[in-house]
Amino acid sequence: MNGWRIYVACCLVLQCSLAVSTHAQQSESAHGLGFQKRHGDEIMVCGQLYRIGTPVKLWLDPGGFDAYRTTRHFSPFEKREWKSTVEEMQSGKINFVTKPQESSPDRYGLRFGSKAQTEYTPEQLDRIRSGGWTLDLLREKVDQFVLHFDVCGTSSQCFFILHDIRGLSVHFMLDADGTIYQTLDLKERAWHATKSNDRSIGIEIANIGAYPIPQTQDKDQTDPFSQWYARDDQGVFLTFPPKIRGVDRFAAGKLRPRRPEMLTGKLGDTTYRQYDYTGEQYAALIKLTAALSDIFPQIRLDVPRHPDGTRIERTLSDEQWASFSGIMGHYHVQGNKSDPGPAMDWEYLLENARSYRAEVLARP
Repeated sequence: MNGWRIYVACCLVLQCSLAVSTHAQQSESAHGLGFQKRHGDEIMVCGQLYRIGTPVKLWLDPGGFDAYRTTRHFSPFEKREWKSTVEEMQSGKINFVTKPQESSPDRYGLRFGSKAQTEYTPEQLDRIRSGGWTLDLLREKVDQFVLHFDVCGTSSQCFFILHDIRGLSVHFMLDADGTIYQTLDLKERAWHATKSNDRSIGIEIANIGAYPIPQTQDKDQTDPFSQWYARDDQGVFLTFPPKIRGVDRFAAGKLRPRRPEMLTGKLGDTTYRQYDYTGEQYAALIKLTAALSDIFPQIRLDVPRHPDGTRIERTLSDEQWASFSGIMGHYHVQGNKSDPGPAMDWEYLLENARSYRAEVLARP
């Protein structure tokens, strides 16, 4: 009998505890305390989350890519440390861009770090050297959004090349299915576009790239698109060569260029050919571009143009580059680059980004 009474008493205590716990959870939820719900469409700037309306994986998320890590993302676990990375540098297996490449494991830096003493007040520098950026200060410094194609085909393959092999970084990667990956907070200086790194946000868009039109009909000449594109009764679709990372994500269906035909265009003095980006990529890029122009008012929703309004399709002069604030290709920054190539539908991107931004700002 005593045992039964003890059992009943324990049950009553447990029920009361659960009731108190449930009440506490409800109370905390009602007051915004406790774990907060993520929506899966947030980017991060100065530690703040900003929803953009399209799927995003942060470096903090499962399946994300973390450019803060000094270890290699894809290396065997036993070779993850910097010591093993240096050994593979010395053997020639990997080649970081920074020289001497063994000097630092970091793949990012401080914006305007080389001239920090004149770019910032002592108080600002003391704060931001450890990452303590305010959004207002960052808005003063960032005024360009630079678009790249990754020549890798998938964002997984892109991160392998950038992070593990070359020791570089970029803020965003845009996969073939429209998934956006953010690898660093936007306050960081990513290493993606030489002299624009200090003042820009960068994105690598999954696409095998643009190639000069062959001058001769050499039957032995390799077609750079043959392993990446095929045709069915609906037109062109993406295929992927063996051993390319991240292709299993696309098994559910075929991804297709938004415009099915091979596109050509002249950049600088060279005429290139390229397949378009996927419709999913454009849809995501439009929303990201609109968001960045809202976060950073100096990033105008426009590209470099001549006085008559036509687009500049070559590398900008030093004066043009210094005065330009907005959206640009890698080829606008460096003469040895052609990305994002002739396939980028700039006017489609800009028109839709402007419309989406206006729609979002008009919401109550």
